[in-house]
Amino acid sequence: MEEQIKEIKKEVLGAIQKCQDLEELAAIRIRYLGRQGKITLIIRGLKNLPSQQRPKIGYLANLIKKEIENKIAQKLEDLKVKRKEEITKEKIDITASPPSPYSYGHFHPLTQVLEIMIDIFNRLGFKVVEGPEIENDWYCFEALNMPPEHPARDMQDSFYITKDILPRTHTSSVQVRYLEKHKPPVRIIVPGRVYRRESDVTHTVMFHQLEGLLVDEQTTFADLKGVLTTFAQAFFGQKRKVRFRPSFFPYTEPSAEIDISCGVCGGKGCRSCKYSGWLEVLGAGMVHPNVFKSSGLDSKKYQGFAFGAGIERLAMLKYNIDDIRLFFDNDLRFLEQF
Repeated sequence: MEEQIKEIKKEVLGAIQKCQDLEELAAIRIRYLGRQGKITLIIRGLKNLPSQQRPKIGYLANLIKKEIENKIAQKLEDLKVKRKEEITKEKIDITASPPSPYSYGHFHPLTQVLEIMIDIFNRLGFKVVEGPEIENDWYCFEALNMPPEHPARDMQDSFYITKDILPRTHTSSVQVRYLEKHKPPVRIIVPGRVYRRESDVTHTVMFHQLEGLLVDEQTTFADLKGVLTTFAQAFFGQKRKVRFRPSFFPYTEPSAEIDISCGVCGGKGCRSCKYSGWLEVLGAGMVHPNVFKSSGLDSKKYQGFAFGAGIERLAMLKYNIDDIRLFFDNDLRFLEQF
């Protein structure tokens, strides 16, 4: 029994010396001094020893118990000091991402699409400018070759605050404002919110547009085709075909609608493209001389082209979304897909 006690002492003191953390030290105390611990069981078993051995074994067991308790207490203090030093030196990364089950935030899909568009046009030399959302009739219509009696005004059912003040129906209103203050060459894009009296699965009363304008002394329709073909294929993919159809816009002449081959059927015809094989993406044209006149520029010296696209429409075409209202419903099941 005496040899067994000495062996236990050697074993436990070695374990305490090697111990490196508080959890391990607590386990050692339970293993040797707990209710079922090795030293505790020896002390409880003294009653079963011959009477002449009890005093010696009892004294030795209690002596070793006391020594183990002291070693554990000393080790406990050492580990606490060590842990405090580690905490003091520890750096907390406040930028670290939260653990699950927290969800991660990200840009709205319309913001992501706009950033893609801006990046493409930036690489083509265009810079971003902005203008007021509440506009007067001159900049929104008349300066863009749409006098009060012009039938094109019927194409844009507007919200009027007063007779001459309204939320802009297109960001084209910034064109004249910018040309009044900046001499060509001009190469700008104007993204922003616009407002019209429209509401269904493909229209909302507030939506986003990106208008573009390029003006210089030598600008041709071929330049327009090159810029917009480059944009369309960079945005939708290099394999998409691009075509230009004659159209009408009061502030451009000649004017064109730009289509891309349907990405669903590959141009063969399906429900998405109404079996035509083509999808309309934006409108464009050469700037009308009357717009230059409104801006104070000589249309015989300067030429330019303008274009405009609905950001929601491009996003719907890019991601095959069939209802524009999904962008504004704040449904996480939809937003988390982007």
